[in-house]
Amino acid sequence: MALPKLKIPEYELIVPSTQEKIKYRPFLVKEEKILLMAMESDEPNSVSNALSTIVTECTFGSVDGSTAPVFDAEYIFLQVRSKSVGETATLSVVCPDDGKTRVDVTIDYSEVGVQMSVDHTNEIQLTDDIKMFMRYPTLRSLSGYDEENETESTLKMMQTCVDEIHFGNDVYKRVDMSDKELSEFFDDMTTEMFGKVQDFFTTMPKLRHILDIKNPKTKKKSEYMLEGLADFFI
Repeated sequence: MALPKLKIPEYELIVPSTQEKIKYRPFLVKEEKILLMAMESDEPNSVSNALSTIVTECTFGSVDGSTAPVFDAEYIFLQVRSKSVGETATLSVVCPDDGKTRVDVTIDYSEVGVQMSVDHTNEIQLTDDIKMFMRYPTLRSLSGYDEENETESTLKMMQTCVDEIHFGNDVYKRVDMSDKELSEFFDDMTTEMFGKVQDFFTTMPKLRHILDIKNPKTKKKSEYMLEGLADFFI
């Protein structure tokens, strides 16, 4: 006789980039195993791959965790985890005023959201007749990041986020550009032009939350910013 099927609860969330309402579920034991094995692994891309898999599976395939903007994937994973493990967590953070005293703070994951700078745009005007349109990095594009070759990895990541280059009425799509051509295009930028590209990544939407903390030694109150998924598990 077949065992009964376990009923898994479903919830709803709003995808930050599209404002689409989707259903999601907690991760299951089999998916928790994937995550734990990835965290224990020495493979640099294993955690990104595990997060991608969990986001895809737990949203019933409505969001592809590997190709969604990284802030979407991080936000969805945080919501999935909150329904799987608990909606609050205690973090240990260093007080900004003295840079050494640690204090425990409780965070409610339901209050965490994706925030974007008001002046953010994906259109970068490089010259009077040349502009570049960007797309957001994904877990897939970040999976090849090599901390030992930070500059080269950052440049490659930036180049993967180029969507189109417009020169007057001519439009060059990323699929039609070779990696070599794009690399040379970046090499020919002035410092000011490259700064505009950096601004796109600096101001892009991010998983962000501000905590109010008080140093028990100095009694001084400060704001502590959590930014990016890793900060929510410190």
